[in-house]
Amino acid sequence: MPTYDYECTACEHRFEMFQSITAKPIRKCPQCGKMTVRRLIGSGGAIIFKGSGFYQTDYRSSDYTSKAKAEKAGDKVESATPSKDKSDTKTSAKDKKKGE
Repeated sequence: MPTYDYECTACEHRFEMFQSITAKPIRKCPQCGKMTVRRLIGSGGAIIFKGSGFYQTDYRSSDYTSKAKAEKAGDKVESATPSKDKSDTKTSAKDKKKGE
């Protein structure tokens, strides 16, 4: 059920009302009691995703998540090992000429 914004044109009291979509708009102001309330046009009823269960990864099995954690741990170990400098393995054109 949506929340609607209302404003009284007599006393300028603004308030929100939690109503069914099929409910008629309110006309009587809760503050002054006059029948001058109008419903304001809002930004629309956008869907707000809060909490868990909205992402694909939230539905993964525990087996998948444990394997993913193990894979991430493996990546960290590989990146922690020093890699061999590629410039040492390549021979330059000057080194080749010296050897000839």
